[in-house]
Amino acid sequence: MKIAALPHVDEHTTIVAAEPAAVWRGIDDVLDRSFASDRTARYARLLGCADRTVSGPRPVAEGSRFPGLRVAGARPGRELVLVGRHHFSTYALVFRLDEAGPGRTLLRAETRARFPGPVGRLYRRLVIGTGGHAAFVRRLLSAVRRGAE
Repeated sequence: MKIAALPHVDEHTTIVAAEPAAVWRGIDDVLDRSFASDRTARYARLLGCADRTVSGPRPVAEGSRFPGLRVAGARPGRELVLVGRHHFSTYALVFRLDEAGPGRTLLRAETRARFPGPVGRLYRRLVIGTGGHAAFVRRLLSAVRRGAE
């Protein structure tokens, strides 16, 4: 999947009072906690996600999988590219880490997605239009920040 070919949906950022290596470990921990539940697996099955279980290398690396997501690229301390697809969407969530001064990291989460057809447009309205996706991503970033600091 070519990430750049997917339309940009949104981007959220936070400053973390920690070095990039600690933030990277925080992302790893939060992904395992957030996506390794039976509830997430059931939701992934309901949507028809290609990836429905937690598997692959740990700590997170290319080939790691979570319900609804797989790691398509990993540059520890710099960038993590998660991709997925289901009946209503093809999507990517890209975490980027940049130095923001001594002992500080700018953590960005960019979402890209395509929502084909009328059902895809309805799904986009339900997930993106309601603000649910943005709230979820902000919670992920906050959890990473708390864990890394």
